[in-house]
Amino acid sequence: MSFDFLKDKHKKIHFIGIGGISMSGLAEILLENGFKVSGSDMKASTIIEKLIKQGAEVFIGHDANNINDVDLVVYTAAVSEDNPELLKAKELNIPTMDRAEFLGQIMKGHKYNVAISGTHGKTTTTSMVSHIFLDADLDPTILVGGELDAINGNVKTGKSEYFITEACEYKASFLKFFPYIGVILNIEADHLDFYRNIEHIQETFTEFVSLIPQDGYLVAYAEDDRLKAVIEHADCNVLTYGLNSGEITAKNISYNDKACASFDVYRNAEKLFTANLNVPGKHNVLNSLASICVALSLKVDYNYIIDGLASFFGTHRRFELKGVKNGVTVIDDYAHHPTEIKAFLEAAKNYPHRKIFCVFQPHTYTRTLTLFDDFAHSFFNADEIILADIYAAREKFTKVVSSDMLGDKIREQGLNCKNFHSFEEIVDYLKDNLEEGDLLLTVGAGDVNRVGEIYLNA
Repeated sequence: MSFDFLKDKHKKIHFIGIGGISMSGLAEILLENGFKVSGSDMKASTIIEKLIKQGAEVFIGHDANNINDVDLVVYTAAVSEDNPELLKAKELNIPTMDRAEFLGQIMKGHKYNVAISGTHGKTTTTSMVSHIFLDADLDPTILVGGELDAINGNVKTGKSEYFITEACEYKASFLKFFPYIGVILNIEADHLDFYRNIEHIQETFTEFVSLIPQDGYLVAYAEDDRLKAVIEHADCNVLTYGLNSGEITAKNISYNDKACASFDVYRNAEKLFTANLNVPGKHNVLNSLASICVALSLKVDYNYIIDGLASFFGTHRRFELKGVKNGVTVIDDYAHHPTEIKAFLEAAKNYPHRKIFCVFQPHTYTRTLTLFDDFAHSFFNADEIILADIYAAREKFTKVVSSDMLGDKIREQGLNCKNFHSFEEIVDYLKDNLEEGDLLLTVGAGDVNRVGEIYLNA
């Protein structure tokens, strides 16, 4: 792995927001390669504890005094320009670099960079590709947006020329990457606090495709209308996939009692092999097809693809089985966009259950407002919907939209929906109403997973 842009390993790199899933991964890569690392975050976490054990100096809270004997400051797109540490770095003329640019510079040191983008499915697809590459003994460097048991976390530092990473479109971050294989899973409206509209998003994905070299590959979902228009601009090899169209397709799909699929993989009219998944839902058939396309682009043996997919049982917070109590099964998922919620509930409906209780925590005011009607029509496969307050994340409170307003819109459709304003109230309600055989789903990108944990530990 090359770090030529950092010149030497005596440098100290400071990460603002080091506890984030991607930032912590980058910090871990540097620590494993002998660099000095410091960082700050707003609260302690198991991720931060792990970094401290590996030798990082971590401060809780952002403070100008945290910038001490630092050679480079790396920050996330969520860090505001008035952050005291960022201001201090500029005052001292310390070089600064945002997370995406820093990751892109690390990618430069590899030949076969696999950058997996799209509105939905990035973490799962990145994890599937990782499992295939690990099974093929390709020794990749992996940076995934969730915790993957196969690598005991969210990062693995390999010694080969293979690099696998998620490529997030937020604030056009992925335009700073250097993909040899660029994957686009889908294109939908999201992050409208940055993008003007869906057309702006589509234009940005078109720019992403232009980063792929002529001998590289674009892997793309053939049944996404906006993506079809993007594919036309590709000046590289293109490999498309889908359930009904594309060069790589899935046929003869069947599901077991846990909603996990088995299917035949075809390349045009030729059957290649049969795949068996251990993650549920039709959406994961599509994610696996994208992963298969990546592997085929690099001529990975079919047996490694088959075994790699079969060995993948999901990442944390993606249809994650949290436990069973009194006959109630608790499953947690990171779904925070209407399309993701629909796909998750469709998969859950095929899972054994009496009734489905869905506890949803909307993520950010902007997303809730801009996709308000879509959210309101996302829960038809749930028997009971329970809404927590909006998780603000990087945003400040606004009275323009609320979970109560979303609840009213859902109730207008005749659905059983309740609003609560604390996790304790939600758990009390669940304890009084859940029965043996019920499925309790906690859904959202915030800390709603705590509801399931509180219930299980009560």
